[in-house]
Amino acid sequence: MTITHHVRVHRSDENLAREGQLAWHIAEVAADPVAVESEVVDMIINRVIDNASVAAASLTRRPVSAARQQALDHAVSISGVGATVFGCANERRTSPEWAAWANGVAVRELDYHDTFLAAEYSHPGDNIPPILAVAQHVGADGAALVRGIATGYEIQMDLVRAISLHKHKIDHVAHLGPSAAAGIGTLLGLPVETIYQAVGQALHTTTATRQSRKGEISTWKAHAPAFAGKMAVEAVDRAMRGETSPSPIYEGEDGVIAWMLDGRDAAYDVPLPAPGEPKRAILDSYTKEHSAEYQAQAWIDLARKLGTERPELRDPANIASIVLHTSHHTHYVIGSGANDPQKYDPQASRETLDHSIPYIFTVALQDGAWHHVDSYLPERAARPDTVDLWRKITTAEDAEWTRRYHSEDPDEKAFGGRVEIVLTDGTTVVDEIAVADAHPLGARPFAREDYVRKFRLLAEPVLAPDEIERFLTLAQRLPELSADEVGQLNIVAMIGVLASAPAPKGLF
Repeated sequence: MTITHHVRVHRSDENLAREGQLAWHIAEVAADPVAVESEVVDMIINRVIDNASVAAASLTRRPVSAARQQALDHAVSISGVGATVFGCANERRTSPEWAAWANGVAVRELDYHDTFLAAEYSHPGDNIPPILAVAQHVGADGAALVRGIATGYEIQMDLVRAISLHKHKIDHVAHLGPSAAAGIGTLLGLPVETIYQAVGQALHTTTATRQSRKGEISTWKAHAPAFAGKMAVEAVDRAMRGETSPSPIYEGEDGVIAWMLDGRDAAYDVPLPAPGEPKRAILDSYTKEHSAEYQAQAWIDLARKLGTERPELRDPANIASIVLHTSHHTHYVIGSGANDPQKYDPQASRETLDHSIPYIFTVALQDGAWHHVDSYLPERAARPDTVDLWRKITTAEDAEWTRRYHSEDPDEKAFGGRVEIVLTDGTTVVDEIAVADAHPLGARPFAREDYVRKFRLLAEPVLAPDEIERFLTLAQRLPELSADEVGQLNIVAMIGVLASAPAPKGLF
């Protein structure tokens, strides 16, 4: 059973009681000691493996190295044993908020982990780094970690179902701060009052504009969710010390809804589990087979299919135009509707290219494949025949694909569209795809063996074979792990790997 909470703005003189506030309801869900169902546990294990996969693939990238160096420049805080940092030996630890930061950047850097899209966008796997960091620091066991992660997914995804942030150009990590704080609260078994205060601060400090995902996209795209996770850890620490936070944070006269979202007359209906109801939201999320924005996943699958079946489509000399008829989001955020010239720039950053569906469709069509490194290389982007074909591709919003994108029926919810390719001889090729092959309703839904294969593929260049096996064995025993074993839930790079990464110096 789900309870739908009607959330609206309240004048200060209405004195909305804490028990009627959304932050309080979130805290009640977090504090509910309901058992985690077996299929949810299995999916949490999958996503722990998935996060480690994409983190391994990004260990030597400059933003990840910078975040790791920042974390390692901070000592372990005195109240615990500290948390591990992806790539580093398990004995090399840092304070939990900085581990959340470094590991959060590593997980998000390649935009290659799980996703959930509804009224808002999200990568709910971003909850795992801060919750795991706190678990390691305080010596929590695997069962507690599982409960915390289940809450993190539940809260973020329920907020995403109901409250659009991007409509008002607010970055989607504003739903992550509260969810990570709630997940940490569950992990630690904190009371409702404490979690409520942490949720308030976490939201208050993680609202920012979407310029981080507009125009020439910077490395902050990977740092933004890590920052939200770091703020969640700090918010919990402060709340545990008895300090209070802005209230009512959502419903207040000068609060988030009134001034950052739909305004003083706005109202939202937010679904949350009823008391005693299992937290199952993670089962509605889906991961990525390809390293690109989620709305590009289905288009990559369609493009590589067309390029393989019709090799003549790879040559720009044969193509007059290609139009991708798709949803509002795909058109305006990663398509030509964004009016970002950078999306057609061969010298654009990787972060920009993975938010350019014209570029992504072009490369997948020509190569018949997609690779998390090779598909973004500067020389690949600048190839003359690629640039020629790329600039013949536009997107168009299609009302039916927009409707399906926003549908609450999982059987018809779609993230793809219809492609119309006009050849220079006047003939037309038309095809369509609704969901990615790896989606639960796709041609090849991801299962445990796919997560394991993805981990092996991405980890092999940087982890020794025995380290790969050690981590996979540990992760697949997640709910049974002792506190000591949770402390070893980390990936340790081969000797010399991290030495080859940039080691930037800063203030710390």
